[in-house]
Amino acid sequence: MPHSKAEMAEVAERRAKLIKLRRAGHDFDHIVKVLGYSSRGVASKDFVRAIQERRDEQAAEVSAYRQQENERLDELLAAVWDKATQPSPVFDKERNLVGEEIDLRAVETVLKLMDRRAKLNGLDSPVRTELSGPDGGAVPLGAGSLAELNKLIGIAGETGNADDDEQEDAGGDSGE
Repeated sequence: MPHSKAEMAEVAERRAKLIKLRRAGHDFDHIVKVLGYSSRGVASKDFVRAIQERRDEQAAEVSAYRQQENERLDELLAAVWDKATQPSPVFDKERNLVGEEIDLRAVETVLKLMDRRAKLNGLDSPVRTELSGPDGGAVPLGAGSLAELNKLIGIAGETGNADDDEQEDAGGDSGE
């Protein structure tokens, strides 16, 4: 049965106090005494409901934002789509027709808009990144010192052949 506006306002006020007390570090036994809950379990359950309610509100706001941004992207895409997909006449300095071309700047704009939409809606697959050691092998880990760890980080960030770097460090001929 739906609650009245007054009852819903009371619940909202009690939950706000509940969250404030939890943020202040109070346990549920204290909250039961202060706010008049019948038990710890009831107070705990109400706390979970308050958190979930807030998540639902945030999810609704995110959804509304996403919809608004998609509508804006639709408008921008519609504004440049024809230039990006249909050839336009190209004239020389004397205004003679020399051919037709697609507007490459419009194509670039369309691609950027499509990329933005994919990011906004989570359409792209996650990019997998991997840290590898010398020659693409595993990163050697062990109980090393901070200096050794920094050296490994440096090796992982370098391009080129790790053997050449070791020869240079050992005083080998670098070919200069």
